[in-house]
Amino acid sequence: MALAIMTMTDAAADRIREIVSSRENAQGVRVGIKKGGCAGMEYTVDLVAEPDSKDDHIERDGAHLWVDPAAMLYLLGTEMDFEVTKLRTGFVFHNPNESSACGCGESVELQPADLQKLAEARGSL
Repeated sequence: MALAIMTMTDAAADRIREIVSSRENAQGVRVGIKKGGCAGMEYTVDLVAEPDSKDDHIERDGAHLWVDPAAMLYLLGTEMDFEVTKLRTGFVFHNPNESSACGCGESVELQPADLQKLAEARGSL
């Protein structure tokens, strides 16, 4: 079985469905990365009204997640979760490509995944 680009937990899928149901024209969310923060990179989560055909699409129980192609090497094998704690509420990412994170948890250092694994995950091999 090929490695998925990303997976999402039941909690993440529930939250995505809640977001979509409360916003007009929303179809799901899009995950990517951007440069920023003290560790170098930050995860991005944006509302999707019109999916981009270049994005990878993951669906779980009616929750739709799109992955920015520019971020795939950094997100390969990542599990997206949603948690509510006393200090924060939001999506969290369990990423095997994460080599370190800042103390506040807002930014991470990511190493690109192996291209062979990415090709296998996309079914190119």
